[in-house]
Amino acid sequence: MITFRDLGVSEALIEVLADKNIKAPTPIQQQAIPKILAGTDILGVAPTGTGKTLAYLLPILMQLDKERREAQAVVLAPTYELAMQITTEARDLSQKADLGIRVQGLIGGANIARQIDKLKEKPQIVVGSAGRILELARKGKLKLTGVRFLVLDEFDRLLDDQNDMMTADVVKLLPQDRQALMFSATDPKKERERASFLGHPERIEIEQSAEEMAACHHYFVTVPFREKIERVRKLTRSLPIERGLVFINRTFAAEQTLAKLRYEGIRAESLLGKDAKQSRQSAIAAIKGGRAQLLLSTDLAARGLDIPAVDYVINLDFPESAQVYQHRAGRTARAGHQGAVITLIDFKEAVKLEQLGKKLGIEFERLPRAAAPSAHRPAKQRGPRSARPAKAVKAAKAVKPIREIKADKSAKRPHKKQ
Repeated sequence: MITFRDLGVSEALIEVLADKNIKAPTPIQQQAIPKILAGTDILGVAPTGTGKTLAYLLPILMQLDKERREAQAVVLAPTYELAMQITTEARDLSQKADLGIRVQGLIGGANIARQIDKLKEKPQIVVGSAGRILELARKGKLKLTGVRFLVLDEFDRLLDDQNDMMTADVVKLLPQDRQALMFSATDPKKERERASFLGHPERIEIEQSAEEMAACHHYFVTVPFREKIERVRKLTRSLPIERGLVFINRTFAAEQTLAKLRYEGIRAESLLGKDAKQSRQSAIAAIKGGRAQLLLSTDLAARGLDIPAVDYVINLDFPESAQVYQHRAGRTARAGHQGAVITLIDFKEAVKLEQLGKKLGIEFERLPRAAAPSAHRPAKQRGPRSARPAKAVKAAKAVKPIREIKADKSAKRPHKKQ
């Protein structure tokens, strides 16, 4: 078995990892850490929850010079919560390993005067949004001439249509010889091509193992659009959900959804709406601590968040792409646990679900009435019919596949409008 020592991680950091009960490196860490230590530019793709943050933080912390009181590493993140999570992790590793490396979070929307004051302490690592880092650099409050490492955490978001120009502007302020490290759970073609301005990084891709894929079960529930919130309530009552994530595409609908669920006695929190950042941090603490049963979020707000032991993911709104579905599904069935993704669809979305299944190689199953984690059957991976075991084929016939929804639509009378 490969150890952190085999990868060249320092004894001080190994001891800190052991105290966190992290004893063996994950596949992405096994491949990325030696290459980063060797100075290679990296584009790492691995499922959510596989330790990508440590894959770059450990080798970076080992190579920074605590005597140089200037920014030596810049970590860009697309959300406030992810940036603060990275900041906390880096600071904790540095302090407990007695490395003497200072870390500062620089997030848009936070008090900029306080951030300017903190920069007087000359942190070696700065973590934050591209916009705020750019603003501070242009004001002359943040010098980037000594930066050796640039990290794009969730690079597919940082290089999408909304953020790529801002990210590029930050890169222009950095030395040409800086090392570029990019990580995400997916790498859409457009964003991957945009990363070319960072050079020619070596691509590392870690795919889910057969065991990991079998641990995540993919279901659908057919329900009229106007009844989706009510169906979430019913699912929460009927399923043994201990820690569930509910994904919504429309931020403006979050407050209404949250209010309805709470009115029905559901312990729900939200990362959306008009809440201040402190309220969002409180919501994350509530779901992690077991005080909340559901956490409502958009795809962006949940990016990179470390929420352990999520047993259910509920797609109240249909995911906008296959990559988005992968990010959502990656929230559950982690660290050897079972989990389920339940997608609520109306009749118009049935075709979309079938197309999604074909693209990802998943055959979605209708959620059984008495579904529970122990009763979850693995979603069947597509393949030649002759290659599928006879028992699997028989089981598939017992559960109505997505393609039969269209037949149901013609057989059932439409719901009357209230």
